[in-house]
Amino acid sequence: MKTSTLFITFEGCEGCGKTTQAKLLIDKLHSVHVPVLLTREPGGTKIGDQIRKILLHADNTDMTPMAELLLYEASRAQHVEQVIVPNLSNGINVVCDRYGDASVAYQGVGRDLTIQLVKSANHLATGGLRPDVTFLIDVDSDVGLSRARARNLNFDFAVEEGRFEEEDIAFHRKVREGYLALAREEPERFYLIDGNASLKEVNRQIEEIALPLFDN
Repeated sequence: MKTSTLFITFEGCEGCGKTTQAKLLIDKLHSVHVPVLLTREPGGTKIGDQIRKILLHADNTDMTPMAELLLYEASRAQHVEQVIVPNLSNGINVVCDRYGDASVAYQGVGRDLTIQLVKSANHLATGGLRPDVTFLIDVDSDVGLSRARARNLNFDFAVEEGRFEEEDIAFHRKVREGYLALAREEPERFYLIDGNASLKEVNRQIEEIALPLFDN
């Protein structure tokens, strides 16, 4: 599907700051009267939010990699059909916190399900809908994981949304490499952002790239 609206995604490992940066971009776009929706994966719909609870709950340690992937794709299929495509079709830009690239990095590389299998599953779930622009916020895996675990403790997310933060550092390093490989593969879509910079500097870099995209 091709429209005049933009589909922008934010990606990155745990603790990279992507959720904060996506919200900051949305606030800026609203301030300059750009019609835009912020959504997230897993979730974004009533059914997707229920799937999210299963996927991220720390008690679900026995989930198999294939079950994990299929749950993500089920949430994604619902999300694309109910939220992303309708908004794009109605002239509303969409910014999404995680999308199909996350499954390639986490399940394809991190869980060793293979990149091609996950890309095929993504295509099935999304009908081939791909982002126009992806901001990949990159931080060292040790730094990001430390940030994420501290956040979960501070906001009492450690059980309800902490399953991936309980994975060992080797898993998170594989995920990061998966993301970086995707960025190398599609440099025309990915913008690699240094997440080690200050929140303000990361936001400045993103706005410098994103705002001109909405100029008529």
